This record gives sequence, C-alpha cells and structure tokens, in this order.
Amino acid sequence: MKLGPHGIALIKSYEQCRLRAYLPTPDDVWTCGWGSTKGVTQDTVWTQEEADARFLEDAVEAEACVNGSVTVPLTQNEFDALVSLVFNIGCGAFRGSTLLRLLNQSDYDGAAGQFKRWNKQAGKELAGLTSRRAKEAALFESANA
Repeated sequence: MKLGPHGIALIKSYEQCRLRAYLPTPDDVWTCGWGSTKGVTQDTVWTQEEADARFLEDAVEAEACVNGSVTVPLTQNEFDALVSLVFNIGCGAFRGSTLLRLLNQSDYDGAAGQFKRWNKQAGKELAGLTSRRAKEAALFESANA
C-alpha cells in the first residue's frame, strides 16, 4: 500500500517544515525538513525542494516498514495511521510494539488502544505526542466504523 492524502496531511500537521536543523526538545536528535533525522547535523540547511524530497523518502521507508510488518488486511485509513506512527517512532520501535503484535492477531480494537502509549520521549509525556497519537488512533478507527 501507499500513503494516502489523509496520512500525508496528518504527518505534515505535526511535522512543521523547518529548513534549518533544530532540536525539537533538548534531549532529542537534530531534525530538519518535515521531521527528518537521517544524516541531519546541527549545520544542516535544506531548500524547500530538498525538504519535500526527503519527506517522500522518509514516507517510503515508513510505508515499507508497515507493508513488511503487518500480516493482516488494512484499509487505507488504518495504513495511513500506522505510517504516521512509524514516521515518528521509527520502524524498530514499531516492529517491537504490542500494537503490531495485537494487530497481527487481528485485534484491531486492541491495536487502536495502543496508539496512546506512544506519547512519551525520554520517559516524559509530551502534549504534542498525546495529540498526535489521538489523531492517529481516530484515523485508524475511522476505517472500522
């Protein structure tokens, strides 16, 4: 599957595009563009075109992770919600998650309930992550109504 317009809009609504590298929080990693971290240093500066191209690369990686990890059928909204999650937490965290385990057992409701558990960074709950996870869960569940 491929990321759809709802997923792109969701990701971009939480990943403000910045063309100069920044630290989202003091204990975070250098980030640039639409939330990209791969190869980013404190000196990274991109054009809008470079940021948009990197967004597409990062989205393709998140899509591949979801496509390669989920063994049950997904609707577009479920897929988009999962890609948004992976875009933010990374493939390794997703592959080791209870969310994925429940989903692959066809427990869609249980999986939806797991989104909210991914709202912490360095052990601290962040309001932005709580909000993002609620939106992802709502998108995921909207496919099951």
